[in-house]
Amino acid sequence: MSRSSLLGFFAVRPYFISLFLIIALSLWLGMGMLSAEENSESEKTLEEVPLAKVAFETFNAQPTFKKIDLYGRTAPDRKARLGAEIAGKIIALSVNKGDSVKQGQVIARIDKGDLEMQLERAQAMLKVREKEYKAAQSLKNKGLQGEVAFSNAQASLVEAKASVSKAKLALRNTNVVAPFDGIVDHLHIEKGDFVGVGDPVANILDLKKIVIEADVSERHIQSLSLDQKANVRFINGETVSGVLRYISRVSSTTTNTFPIEVEIDNPEQRIPAGISAEVEMNLQTQLAVKITPAMLALDDSGNLGVKTLTNEMVKFVPIQLVKAEQDGVWLTGLGERVDIITTGQGFVRDGDKVIAVPASENTLN
Repeated sequence: MSRSSLLGFFAVRPYFISLFLIIALSLWLGMGMLSAEENSESEKTLEEVPLAKVAFETFNAQPTFKKIDLYGRTAPDRKARLGAEIAGKIIALSVNKGDSVKQGQVIARIDKGDLEMQLERAQAMLKVREKEYKAAQSLKNKGLQGEVAFSNAQASLVEAKASVSKAKLALRNTNVVAPFDGIVDHLHIEKGDFVGVGDPVANILDLKKIVIEADVSERHIQSLSLDQKANVRFINGETVSGVLRYISRVSSTTTNTFPIEVEIDNPEQRIPAGISAEVEMNLQTQLAVKITPAMLALDDSGNLGVKTLTNEMVKFVPIQLVKAEQDGVWLTGLGERVDIITTGQGFVRDGDKVIAVPASENTLN
């Protein structure tokens, strides 16, 4: 049928056009109603999804110390490097390396030479100067001698006394003695050696107390205080208590840490110097709750934390660790009282509304 014939057909019968439009409109309306019914059924299905059920436990925060672990080495409480205070030959050694010595005990003897003769000469001169001084004083009192002559006699007397003291000191310095109770750690000389003034003779260590030398980071240095307690653990597992006795006020330029010293008693001197030790000290007090590792969870970004409840809504809180123990961890930043999901936390996310029941009721089993 040609185009002109088709137009003529519809022109003679216009009701066909109306019928076509009615059928098209009916189909369009039917499709819209079907889509609306599908959306309604979908929304109804979503509304009918049940809420997740979780169990929770209420925790009350407690004052808790944050702890730091430091590593250091033992060192003697005191150490001295003894040197010769007078030149001469070593004529006797009274101790051996490793011996215990008392304060004032002779360690080595240096040849006296003519020091005793020098002392006798100084003492004899002192007697002469004393007589001269007394004579000058008597003449001055009688007005027979001037002030200058009396002052010269007085100065000569003082010089004679100084000579005697110097000779006595030189004689005393021929004995090298221990400055305190300790152990002879090293001997630098042998009998017959010649030493000059300042040459090393022996090293003395005081091990009645041991010092643990460690370094503290700048984050924690201001939380420490002198005389606070510290727990020290040695490499063999032995633990002792100590006291923080020194805190440096200047940091190391290379490590940016602050040297500290922890003192412990060592009455039997069992603990040697130079061994490794671990020091545990408390920092400032914080409010924290203790939970088991099973209560920890991950958020969508992989951050570790706990899932808490606020008006039956899940809230994820990243952990702020205070300290870890064998049976759990202490966390801060959760407030004084908090409800933590203990069962079912793996099936809910931050912001979800849930049905929460106390863990003691065991309703999830």
